[in-house]
Amino acid sequence: MSGVGATSGISGTVRSREQLPVELVDPEGRACGTATVQEAHRPPGRLHRAFSIILLDPDGRILLQRRAATKTRFPGRWANTCCGHPGPGEPVVEAARRRLREELGVEAALAEVGRYSYQAEDPASGLVECEFDHVLRGALAADAPLHPDPAEIDEVRWAELDAVRRAVRAAPHAYAPWLAGVLATLVDA
Repeated sequence: MSGVGATSGISGTVRSREQLPVELVDPEGRACGTATVQEAHRPPGRLHRAFSIILLDPDGRILLQRRAATKTRFPGRWANTCCGHPGPGEPVVEAARRRLREELGVEAALAEVGRYSYQAEDPASGLVECEFDHVLRGALAADAPLHPDPAEIDEVRWAELDAVRRAVRAAPHAYAPWLAGVLATLVDA
């Protein structure tokens, strides 16, 4: 899926991603159905499987991305390296590695470090994140070439983990609402 559409300022890639299927889950993470991304994020939100990736460099810094202005949920906010939804029945690590290639043009070995659930409504769109989130960690050299997809990412930067945790507490509206939970899961691992 590629290309940028001109209607209403939302890229064709983002629009087509909204029609992809996701796996609905119960509170314990057991699959219990499917919906499109768009359907799962309509209020009040439907709990579905997601993943959040954190890449660390050899110095322990984490790679953050600022979500593209065209994103339908929490655009322009800083978030973890990459996140997304596996398709129904798709292994989480496989889906996460695919999204790393699509969003940043990089390969990395990934390991799941924990899971948590959260719900957050985007104040601009009214759409709801209601996700059973698998948190994955990987390593990447700080000087590795990155190729951010502009339909997904406006900017990337490396940052100290503790500094990001403090910044999220001080200015939560500058960050994706799931980032605090992702970082806490990473630290607890």
